[in-house]
Amino acid sequence: MALQVLLGYTAGQSTAEGVRVIHVEIPGRGRLVLAHLALDLNGTIVRDGVLLPGVAERIAALRDQLAITLLTADTHGRAVATAEALGIALHRIAPSDETAQKAAFVRRTGAQGMAAIGNGANDAAMLAAAVLGIAVLGDEGLAGAALLAADVVAPGIAAALDLLLTPDRLRATLRI
Repeated sequence: MALQVLLGYTAGQSTAEGVRVIHVEIPGRGRLVLAHLALDLNGTIVRDGVLLPGVAERIAALRDQLAITLLTADTHGRAVATAEALGIALHRIAPSDETAQKAAFVRRTGAQGMAAIGNGANDAAMLAAAVLGIAVLGDEGLAGAALLAADVVAPGIAAALDLLLTPDRLRATLRI
């Protein structure tokens, strides 16, 4: 993981562009600075098209600290309603070559300030491209490619989001 440094910003502090950030010092690695969160939809924050328990509350808390975007091909046709209910941006991807589209979104948005959360094989390149990739082991499982691409593996979406809400947990996990 190549951590990038944006000097002088603290969690929740606005940058010159008005973006709020989360930062955490990782011993042996440097300062991790996050301004954006990319979330996979199916298998990550929803199961069978239904939002998983605890997601809405955690997303509401993170919206004050990060710009959040839902990335999906919208398998169940509920992405717009889900993004609106959560108060986050939606980036719909075409149902072909999803892996490349998700990774391209991360790079275009700014991989050095991006956390990404996903569970599928089509999330692996996104997890690898982001400065912080979090793989989620949920009811739909966790693709081996996503596991290998991630910096951290969480036992569910609640635990993954809690890592961002409580950055000291990231420090404990990622220190060298």
